[in-house]
Amino acid sequence: MRKIQILFILSLFCRLGTVAQNIPSLDDFDRLGQQIDPAMRTGMQDSSNVEVISLDPKLYMWKISEELGNIIPVPADTIFQLFQNTNLMEGMRGHYNHLGNLGSPRLSRIFFERPAGSSSLFLDPFSIFFAQPWDHYFTNSNIPYTNLTYHTNFDKQDGEDRFKAYFSVNANKNLAFGFNFDYLYGRGYYQNQSTSFMKGGLFGSYTGNKYQAHFIYNMFNMKMKENGGIINDRYITAPEEMSEGKKEYRTVEIPTNLSQTWNHNKNFYVHYTHRYNLGFHKEMPDPEKKGDTIESFIPVTSFIHTVRIERSRHKFISKDQIGYAHKYMDRSDEKNYQASDSTTCTSIKNTFGIALLEGFNKYAKAGLTAFISHKNSRYALMDSISGAGNATYKENEVFLGAELSKREGNLLHYRVLGEAGIAGQASGQFRINGDMDLNFRLFNDTVNFIARTSITHTLPAFYMRRYHSKYFWWDNEGLSKEFRSRVEGELNINRWGTNLKAGVENIKNYTYFDGMANPAQSGSNIQVLSAAFVQNFKAGIFRWDNEVIWQQSSKEEILPLPALSVYSNLYIDTKLAKKVLSLQLGADIRYFTKYKAPTYTPAIQQFHLQGGDQIDIGGFPIVNIYANFHLKRTRFFVMMSHVNSGMGTPNYFMVPHYPINQSLLRFGLSWNFFD
Repeated sequence: MRKIQILFILSLFCRLGTVAQNIPSLDDFDRLGQQIDPAMRTGMQDSSNVEVISLDPKLYMWKISEELGNIIPVPADTIFQLFQNTNLMEGMRGHYNHLGNLGSPRLSRIFFERPAGSSSLFLDPFSIFFAQPWDHYFTNSNIPYTNLTYHTNFDKQDGEDRFKAYFSVNANKNLAFGFNFDYLYGRGYYQNQSTSFMKGGLFGSYTGNKYQAHFIYNMFNMKMKENGGIINDRYITAPEEMSEGKKEYRTVEIPTNLSQTWNHNKNFYVHYTHRYNLGFHKEMPDPEKKGDTIESFIPVTSFIHTVRIERSRHKFISKDQIGYAHKYMDRSDEKNYQASDSTTCTSIKNTFGIALLEGFNKYAKAGLTAFISHKNSRYALMDSISGAGNATYKENEVFLGAELSKREGNLLHYRVLGEAGIAGQASGQFRINGDMDLNFRLFNDTVNFIARTSITHTLPAFYMRRYHSKYFWWDNEGLSKEFRSRVEGELNINRWGTNLKAGVENIKNYTYFDGMANPAQSGSNIQVLSAAFVQNFKAGIFRWDNEVIWQQSSKEEILPLPALSVYSNLYIDTKLAKKVLSLQLGADIRYFTKYKAPTYTPAIQQFHLQGGDQIDIGGFPIVNIYANFHLKRTRFFVMMSHVNSGMGTPNYFMVPHYPINQSLLRFGLSWNFFD
């Protein structure tokens, strides 16, 4: 807690030390076509009725695409809808299974939300904290922008805290740079499950007419203590039997399987994407002065280069005697470790592209881009009987690809991207992804229809094919390529608050972790059907938002999924204090039907199928009550999470043998500064 207070003060000093800029005002809509945050006016009066004049803050935000660094406009991150759920391990609408503590590994129950396994396999379960470059928000603002966010549950002994800082400043209207910081500390309400994560990064962007560039550097240090789950589920499901009627166990008194076991992940990456545009100048109507014209630059061709350098290190350390089926190494040292496993992955990826841009004349109805990428990866694995030596494995991947896209206009947009491997481990692999959205009028409202499709034929991630440690060892170079095909459609009717989504995916050679936590592959076809229905109701100040997701797997024994996942949020939405303070007051519930959910093994830090005696997870609701506020530049909430933990039959597990936390009082604050 003291560390977080110090960081909060340092961030304030950074903000106060920033000199305000004198940059021309931006239009209500930015150059990307994204509506600017309309909120936060800085003009005000002091107690002497002397007007204090300053610039009206205007900002816009965007992300960049993974492949080519294309700019993707996003709304400014100031909306307070569901702000109370932004730091919950189960996600905004309760889609994730997790181990209970803040920062612990998690896995989405919604199959279509699961990303493909990456070369950083040990970071994949930490989506609540680890962010890829294409997840980063870039900012352009006419005055410096700072956001400070803090989450806590007021418990210094067992509770959790998270502090995030984001700062961005413009040197001129095109050049911006800043930093971000994220510190997460979950002490844990059960024994031996603490987490301590830290992220720090720098970023910058230049968005000129001829030259555009985006730079990101991020560093992650993630330490997690493993408890292996509680030794007997009846401490939760039948506490009176375990205490023999003499006492009531507190969560911190429930014994766990492990007490001296840790996982440690360290990662950093540098991501730089830039492009140079060739084009011509043309007289265009002035958007500020009717009847006048201005000279505008019309880009025709772009030359693109993206480079990413990444290094990930994973370490598993244990002093516990763990009863795994095999022991491949006898690794002992001066610290008396029973296991001390490590692996390192280093990679460099370059992408070069040339694009013929959309809209430079009336015949250029779409943009066309061709690109080639090369990725060199180096993996270090333990590879000696004593555990003292390492073996190095190198992989090279060369892909050739193209993208056809239409992003301008209001009626129809589409994008098709395909790439095929032509050398190295990429040979024989290919990926095709496409999406299309159509917007049309219906009953005085705009209806949005989206179609998505993907076809991939890819090699399983390196760590699925090869990994060496004391308790787990595999060399599966014979694994076949996975073939996946997916089709999905989505319909949005904003006026009705309706969203419909349905899709189907077929998988051949599905690769997974089996009941012994070893990689396995299914040679037969697996089909996954999914349908989601979102309906939001509104009557005066009353709101009722609902989401129902149905899924079916053709092979539940290999790919188990809950048949139904439900989220419902009933609340009032109103304004107080002369309509200055916005309030959302209500309760939400998340529920999923019983299924044989994947379990978790600390030694590989992965979820996998249950083995032996299998148990069902689910069939119980989780209810939170909350008050969510928005006052000018500040968002804050008070929440009682899992308020129903003492009601009904206690069975609150999301992962076998890992109970989630009982009722907790939570508080969150997000504060924007513009000066």
